[in-house]
Amino acid sequence: MNPWQLEPTDQFTIDKAWYLKKHPRELEAVLNNLIRYVSQLKQSKNAFCVQAGYLHPEPRGVVALDQKGGGPSLQETRLYIYPDEGKRILYLITIGNKKSQSDDIKLTSRFVDSLKISH
Repeated sequence: MNPWQLEPTDQFTIDKAWYLKKHPRELEAVLNNLIRYVSQLKQSKNAFCVQAGYLHPEPRGVVALDQKGGGPSLQETRLYIYPDEGKRILYLITIGNKKSQSDDIKLTSRFVDSLKISH
């Protein structure tokens, strides 16, 4: 079976740079959880079998990885990803916090809809 490939969006790249400057511990925590998630994906039949306390299902098959396990006093942070089972691509869509959550979910929904249109 082909390995999963990570595909960062432009928005993810922008968010990652911002978090690196403003909230590096939160960024490190969600990226560590991304590594854990990818490791679990490799062991699972499909992406939707993976369950962990740092994972949150979102609309349209999007998954949010949070900062849990990254240490004390971290701002609530979410890395939004979309696992495309058919292509075995894990899209890294955006990173946000509780304040941006509503807008982040709208962005991720539009992103997944655009993927489905282009297929």
